[in-house]
Amino acid sequence: MNIVVTTINAKYIHTCLALRLLKAYAEPDFQINIKEYTLKDPDLNIVQDLYTKKPDVIGFSCYIWNIEKTIQIVKMLKKVLPETSFILGGPEVSYDTDYWMERIPEADYIVRGEGEETFKHLLEAVKDQKSVKNIGSLAYRDNGQVVLTPAKPNLDITAIPTPYRFEADRIELNKRIVYFETSRGCPFQCQFCLSSIEVGVRYFDINKVKEELLYLIANGAKMIKFIDRTFNIKRDYALEIFQFLIDNHGGCQFQFEITADIMRPEVLEFLNENAPKGIFRFEIGVQSTNDETNLLVKRKQNFSKLARTVNLIKHGGKIDQHLDLIAGLPEEDYNSFKKTFNDVFALRPEELQLGFLKMLRGTGMRAMAKQYNYVFMDHAPYEILANNILSFDEVIRIKRVEDILEKYWNDHRLDHTVDYLTHITFNTPFDFFQEFGDYWDEHGWGKIGHQFEDLFVRLASFLKKRQVKDLSVIEGLMKIDYFLHFKQKPRKTWWTQGLTKDDLNLIRINNMHIDNKLEPYLNDVRTMSKHVIAEKLPFNYQHYTSTGEIKKEDGLLFAVYEPSKQKPFLHYIRASQEQKI
Repeated sequence: MNIVVTTINAKYIHTCLALRLLKAYAEPDFQINIKEYTLKDPDLNIVQDLYTKKPDVIGFSCYIWNIEKTIQIVKMLKKVLPETSFILGGPEVSYDTDYWMERIPEADYIVRGEGEETFKHLLEAVKDQKSVKNIGSLAYRDNGQVVLTPAKPNLDITAIPTPYRFEADRIELNKRIVYFETSRGCPFQCQFCLSSIEVGVRYFDINKVKEELLYLIANGAKMIKFIDRTFNIKRDYALEIFQFLIDNHGGCQFQFEITADIMRPEVLEFLNENAPKGIFRFEIGVQSTNDETNLLVKRKQNFSKLARTVNLIKHGGKIDQHLDLIAGLPEEDYNSFKKTFNDVFALRPEELQLGFLKMLRGTGMRAMAKQYNYVFMDHAPYEILANNILSFDEVIRIKRVEDILEKYWNDHRLDHTVDYLTHITFNTPFDFFQEFGDYWDEHGWGKIGHQFEDLFVRLASFLKKRQVKDLSVIEGLMKIDYFLHFKQKPRKTWWTQGLTKDDLNLIRINNMHIDNKLEPYLNDVRTMSKHVIAEKLPFNYQHYTSTGEIKKEDGLLFAVYEPSKQKPFLHYIRASQEQKI
C-alpha cells in the first residue's frame, strides 16, 4: 500500500516525533512516507501536495494547534481521494472520540491514545480487508454507527524501534529541533494536563537512549528537546543522562521539563560544577503560587523549595530557565494572579511564559468546568474566557500583560531598562507590564505591528505620559540597551542625538583621559564616524555595571563597534575628565 502520515507543525523548525514512531513501528512490514507542513502553509497547497502522493491510506496527527486546519484539509482531500482510507490520531482526537467521528464524517478511523501498535494492526486489516473490531483503542464506523473498541494496555516501550535514524531527518538535523523521549507518563495528577491521565512512568532502556543521543549529536543535531513530563523524577536516571550529555554534548543544546521543588541539592551542585555553560535549558511549570488553587487542581508544589532551586541554578550561571504560569485556574482571581506573577517574576527567569488555562478534552479540569462557571472557546485551543471569579475584562487585561512581557522581557531587548523599571520605578513588576499593556492597547499599537526602534519610542512615550521619576536615568538605560543590540554602529537612533560629529571631534582633540582601548578609534574623524557612537549619560556606567546601583553624575558613554566582535564595548568618561563642549 501507498501510506502517508502527516501533520501540521507550528513552525518549520519543529518536527513531529509521533509520525516517526508510527513509521518506525510499522516498518519493514509497511513503507511509510512522512509529510510535514506548517500553520502558515495555505490549505490548498497542502491538499495539492498530498493529492500528488495518491495514498491508499493517509494518517493525520492531531493537536490543539492544528486540529481546525487539519479538519478543512481532510474534508477537501476526501472529495478528491474518495477511495483513500483516512485515519486520525493524536491527543486532540483521543478523547471525546465519538464527537470527532460525528464532526468529521470523512475520517474512517481514529486511533486513540498510544498509537504505534494500533496503527500497525489497522494497516494490516486495511491491507487484507479484514474486520477491525478486535483492534483495541480504535474508533470506526459500522453501518453508519460509530464504534469504540476497548482501550489497549500500555505498550512495552522498550520494544519500540528507534524513530531517530531516518535518512531524510539526518540531512536536516542541524536545521530543526529534535523531540526526544526517555520516558512516558507522569507521577503527578495536575487536572489541567493530559499527562495526569496515565498512572506511573515507563522508561526506555537507558543504553539505547545513549546510543540514539550519540547518533543525533554525531550527525549534527543542534537542539534536542526532551518531552518527558518530569525528567528529574528518577534522580539516578537523570544524573546519568546529565553526565552523559556533559561528556558528549558536541555543542548541541538540550531542553528538559523538570519539577523544581523535588530537585535534590546534590543534583544542583553537580550541574553547577560540571555543566558547560549554555548546553542545558530547564522548563519549569510553576503555574500558580496560590495554595488553595494548587490543591483544587491536585498540584503538589512547595514554592519555597522551587524558588531555592531556581535561584541556585541562576547563581550557577550555567543553565537558562523558562518558567510557566497559567492564568485562570480555579479560585485565582485577578489580584491573586497578580501575586503569583510577582512571586515568580522576582526569580528573574531568563524567560517567563504567561499562558491561559485551556480546558483540554479528557482532563479533570474540563470535567470541573460547570463547578467554577467556566466560559471557554468551543473549538481548540479551548482557552478560557471567564469563570466565577475572573471576568472577561480581567482576562483581556492579563493578555495585555502577556503581550508586553513577550516584547520587553522574554525577547531580551531592553534588559537593563526593564530590570530598573520593575525593581525601582513601579510598585511591582506586574504593575509595569499591566500599565504599559493598557497604554499600548489604548494607542492601537497591537494592530499595526512595530519595528525594533518602536519598542523604545513607545516605551519613552508611556513613561513621559506617566511622569515617572528619574526619566533621564531610564532613558540612559534605554540607550545602553539600544547600543548593545547592534553588531555594527546603528545608522539611526530612536532619540534625537545630543552629540554632533563636531562635538565628538572636540572630544577627540581635547580629551586627555581616553582609555587605551578606546583611543585608536578616536585618532581620526573617519574612523570615529564609522565605528563610534557616543551620548551623554546621567549616571556612572562603570559603577552601575560593577554594583548594579545608579550613581548620578554627568558623563559620556562611548559605544565602539569592532568588525570582529558580536557586541560593542562601552566606555564611560566622567564630566570632570572631559573638556567643555
